[in-house]
Amino acid sequence: MAGSMSVAGTAALAGVAPPAHAVSPSEPAAPAAGRRPHYTANRAPLRPEPFLRLPPGSVTPKGWLRTQLDLQLDGLNGRMPEVSDYLDPKTSGWSVPANDGWEELPYWLRGFGDLGYVTQDARVLELTRAWIDRILATRQSDGFFGPARLRTSLNGGPDFWPHMPVLDALRTWHEFSGDDRVVPTLSGWLKYLHTQPGTLFGQGWGAARVGDTIDTAYWLYNRTGEDWLLDLVRTMHTHSADYTHSIPTWHNVNLAQGFREPAQYGVLAGDDSFLAATRRVHDTVMNAYGQFPGGGFAADENARPGYHDPRQGFETCGIVEFMHSHQLLTRMTGDTVWADRCEDLALNLLPAALDPLQKGTHYVTAANSIQLDNVAKKHGQFNNSFAMQAYMPGIHQYRCCPHNYGMGWPYYAEEMWLASLDGGLCASLYGESSVRAKVGDGTTVTVAERTEYPFGDTVTFQVATPRPVSFRFYLRVPGWCERPSVRLGGRPVDVRRSGGHLVVDRRWHDGDQIVLHLPMRTTVRTWGANEDSVSVDHGPLAYSLRIEEKWQRSGGSDAWPEYEVRPGSPWNVALDLDPRDPARSLVVERTRARAANPFTQDGTPVRLRARGRRLPGWTADDQNVLAPLQQSPARTTQPVEQLTLIPAAAARLRITSFPVADASAKAREWAAVTASFSGVDSPQALLMNAAAEPSGSYDQSVPRFTWWDRTGTEEWVQYAYAEPVHVGAVSVYWYDDTGHGACRVPASWRLEYRAPDGSWQSAGADADHGTAVDRFNRLSFPAVTTTALRITAQLETGFSGGLLAWRTEP
Repeated sequence: MAGSMSVAGTAALAGVAPPAHAVSPSEPAAPAAGRRPHYTANRAPLRPEPFLRLPPGSVTPKGWLRTQLDLQLDGLNGRMPEVSDYLDPKTSGWSVPANDGWEELPYWLRGFGDLGYVTQDARVLELTRAWIDRILATRQSDGFFGPARLRTSLNGGPDFWPHMPVLDALRTWHEFSGDDRVVPTLSGWLKYLHTQPGTLFGQGWGAARVGDTIDTAYWLYNRTGEDWLLDLVRTMHTHSADYTHSIPTWHNVNLAQGFREPAQYGVLAGDDSFLAATRRVHDTVMNAYGQFPGGGFAADENARPGYHDPRQGFETCGIVEFMHSHQLLTRMTGDTVWADRCEDLALNLLPAALDPLQKGTHYVTAANSIQLDNVAKKHGQFNNSFAMQAYMPGIHQYRCCPHNYGMGWPYYAEEMWLASLDGGLCASLYGESSVRAKVGDGTTVTVAERTEYPFGDTVTFQVATPRPVSFRFYLRVPGWCERPSVRLGGRPVDVRRSGGHLVVDRRWHDGDQIVLHLPMRTTVRTWGANEDSVSVDHGPLAYSLRIEEKWQRSGGSDAWPEYEVRPGSPWNVALDLDPRDPARSLVVERTRARAANPFTQDGTPVRLRARGRRLPGWTADDQNVLAPLQQSPARTTQPVEQLTLIPAAAARLRITSFPVADASAKAREWAAVTASFSGVDSPQALLMNAAAEPSGSYDQSVPRFTWWDRTGTEEWVQYAYAEPVHVGAVSVYWYDDTGHGACRVPASWRLEYRAPDGSWQSAGADADHGTAVDRFNRLSFPAVTTTALRITAQLETGFSGGLLAWRTEP
């Protein structure tokens, strides 16, 4: 999805937004003559940024966003010291340098402090100050601060990664409080890094996330003008992970943070190719692994070839880091597509990563997920084999996410409003709020925003100013909105189109009211890379099947409970859509819900009515992980049912990428896959890779199925169909890891089909049953009509075996 950058002074339009696919200009906006920014902007030679961050505390969130922040205050992030032993000031290396300390406290403090700035909560502000004091007190004469062990913990040298979130926390504290200790501390730390060999920046987590330190170096340079900071940026870019020419990591959080580094370096280099590199990495990752709604990508730790189905999760750390990257790129480029992407994650994915009271989070959230339990998945369904899905504080199970998620909503609130380089104001992310900012000639104005967005399509702004003042008011047009309109005092107003923004450039008076209308429509997207599955959007919201959620306390304490969530209603449905106009099959309904938290099943103010059919061939495995999608349209003759779809963020159990139902014989029959034994590799991989063309029998890029660690035994794997299928041939690609492991092609095998009486009958008994490596072995036979096929293999003595692909033909 492309976007449009804002460039001031374009021709006046009638308030019509650009299409979502519009190509963005490459040059940032320059301030108009006589108009200058009122907030810290880039010094030369850094390229100017079209939009600037307002000081923390400038934005007052209200409505549903304030509710999310209040839940956070009383939830895990706001009360983390009650839960996390990493935040004990007596034992943390961030207050007592002789003790251990790593990323946990920095992650938490970064979000916790900003939670205080946007809510003005006295308890949070007091504790933030206490931790800032402790951290600043650890500063050493050479600029190092924090846990002493970090000086030598990375191959004998300093591990600079854990400091990155601390730098963010210190910066926002300074912007909020004016604390004059912060700038010398940041300068000392960066000077310390500047004395290190360049090879340091190619090691550890920091190598893949160095853009965070570059951001701090720019922040400091803009306040001090010291040229050595730019030399440090050049050194970090040269020696760190190379996103400019490659994709150096497939770890989800590394990508979510690191992909922006070329664009950040381009601010200094002055070369558009660096922003192009950031776009290339983003688009490559999303085109391969982000082909489902919600804004995330399939990486339940690392993105892996073949594992791109919507059931693969996106780490909670990845959600908030990806949001943060999009926010930085919004300001850096002026391109509204980055704000669109941030909004997509915030409104469709982040709430589902947390339980409704924010007492717990889980490690991964998926677009399609039908059971959230505290059970490790051992068949290779996910990249991690530990339990990742139940809601819990998770302090030791997956300690990064509980400490880090807290930046999500506070940063979102702060980035709702931006200053523009020309002394104006930008409404970038919509939600009930008010902002206080300097504009025009330096007059401080307050703009109150009233809206039900994203559940309503009207946004009203009212200006309060002590005297008339001229400034440009930028209004983001979301990429999904085709015909926005703007009215001032109830009348249409001329606007300029500045890339993806509508701009009202006028002399403003106290009480002026402007109304932005963003008409929402229902759309159906087809995801060709995921078997032509579809998703449903209405405006900015993706919609998910409403599945009855059965919450069960599985552990924890009364104050900090742990929950598993299981389905209480069917989930394996395919949408029944009008092929000529799919959106006509969906009806928008307003509910009577007035709950402050709309990200719950009962609290959502809007839902959709749809039609669907059960799809019996779509099943879960023996560990309650749903099978990957198969090709749509899916054949099912089950009766049509009325379905309820709710905003995906309100669905903790989720089907958001749907198969398409078709009762005709031309549709694809879906199979359920089971096996005699599944140790570490799921038999469902065979369907996930039905179209795979392995490069050889040891192809590690293709998800495989094996019977490991059984050896020398007779084993089977089976396709079962809800309705009879006609089959006359099968092709099998055997897995063989000779020279690497203990899997070999089988000694022999046979194919059987289920007869009408339920018995298993041989198919092609007299034909050649090939066991060749590095190719498909095709077995043809007189066609049979059956509801199940089974391959039974006699494994070689002392060896196991498996398959990379198994295809059937009529």
